[in-house]
Amino acid sequence: MEAQSLSLEKRVLNFCYVPPPHSGVVIVDALYKSITGWGIKNKVASITVDNASYNDLALKNLQGTFKLLKKKLLFDGKLFHVRCCAHILNLMVQDGLSVIGGVTECVREAVKYLVASEPRLIQFSEIAKQLQLPSKKLILDCPTRWNSAYLMLSAALEFKDVFPRYSERDLGFAYVPSYEEWDKVERVCQFLEIFNDVTNIISGSEYPTSNLFLTEVWRIKEILDKSIEDSDDCIRLMAIRMKLKFDKYWGEINLLMGLGAILDPRYKMVLPGFCFPVMYNDPLPKVSQLKDSLHELYNEYVAMHSQAYNELISQQSTTEVGSLNSASLGRKVVTGRSKYESFVRQSDSIQPVKSDLDIYLGGVYICQQGMDSQFDALEWWKANSLKYRVLSKMARDILSIPITSVASESTFSAGSRVIDPYRASLATETVEMLLCGADWVRAYHGLKKGCDRLEAVKGSELSSAAATSSSIDSITDPTSASEPRLNFTSGVSAHVVPTQVLLSTSAC
Repeated sequence: MEAQSLSLEKRVLNFCYVPPPHSGVVIVDALYKSITGWGIKNKVASITVDNASYNDLALKNLQGTFKLLKKKLLFDGKLFHVRCCAHILNLMVQDGLSVIGGVTECVREAVKYLVASEPRLIQFSEIAKQLQLPSKKLILDCPTRWNSAYLMLSAALEFKDVFPRYSERDLGFAYVPSYEEWDKVERVCQFLEIFNDVTNIISGSEYPTSNLFLTEVWRIKEILDKSIEDSDDCIRLMAIRMKLKFDKYWGEINLLMGLGAILDPRYKMVLPGFCFPVMYNDPLPKVSQLKDSLHELYNEYVAMHSQAYNELISQQSTTEVGSLNSASLGRKVVTGRSKYESFVRQSDSIQPVKSDLDIYLGGVYICQQGMDSQFDALEWWKANSLKYRVLSKMARDILSIPITSVASESTFSAGSRVIDPYRASLATETVEMLLCGADWVRAYHGLKKGCDRLEAVKGSELSSAAATSSSIDSITDPTSASEPRLNFTSGVSAHVVPTQVLLSTSAC
């Protein structure tokens, strides 16, 4: 963590065994135990999960529990349930890939045959060297993750001339796609390249992603609309299948997607007005709905800010009275300067005629060519926190909500290295200690796991029947006296298919 920066921090809190059945009730019990164990029950504001029905039930039960405990949720709980957009994208592209299942299966079997034997790979590599092809490796996909299928197809495409030559040397190799099939693979890879790019952008855990959500969803919709009219039957059928899933999950306005974009000073209200006509048939009511939600949420933060100021003034008034009463005992008497400072604080609590939100929306746009790769929305809000005292707190909380569950997936991938065939009998407490301890040590020394994203693509296989991982993302402002916002991340793995649950918590 930089000494003078506003940065996202991630910590793994728990990695525990969850016995079957893995229903919504069982999952919510495990999550609630982890939340209360760490004492962050009052800081949970939103939860990001995939689209499994038991996750929906778990969140519904957890939200009901919070309401029974009189815990006030941010924005009346409208941001409590956030669906993992990476999982939605996975479902969407998987439907599209089902159209070309035969070609994908042929390439998969060919790669599986080759990677199963080291001598086969060596001979395959020698043929590639003779053809002076780049020294890349074949990639075997995880069938449940679409982007690994894309990586497998794109890597195999580089060696399309090697496969027939290898089959001449190995008579047992019968998985050679035809030239027509390779042509289809090439067109599919070109079509899916943008979806892979979007997945990489939204899967980050070290930078805000909620402000990047809208632009990428708009880009997907634009590509799908164009591809539906493509002359290639394969691409057209894929786009039709994928658009059905798009309309199911993103056919209605997503509040987090819109609010995150508006709170990016490069976009503000202009981006929804630009994207919504492409994404929705009737955009104007949705733009109006988003603007009303923005003002409603801002008013909630104004009320919290005023309450905090009133409590501070009340405490200081009590202190001043106590100081006056002690003057006769020779103690410190209230000075003129202290009274002036009290007056300034009271004046500061008075709301101006024009609110932070109105000033921000009517201000200058940050839109310089070539700055996208370097721009950090959280750093911008930190630099302008004195100008937008209330709105900066709201932006900090919204921008710190992750929109994917990749943080949980990387924890499960690490679990497959701890629980291997030689250490399959470790106690659950030992496994938790190894995983959590390693994560905290890396964070303390500023080390990064460079292979997390690749491991998340490959998937993981855990020896235990089920496990739960919990990680915590915090947004830390070293110059702020308030408590940091927390993003509590949790996932449940049933056998070899993990179900990630990402809890994003926000509390000043």
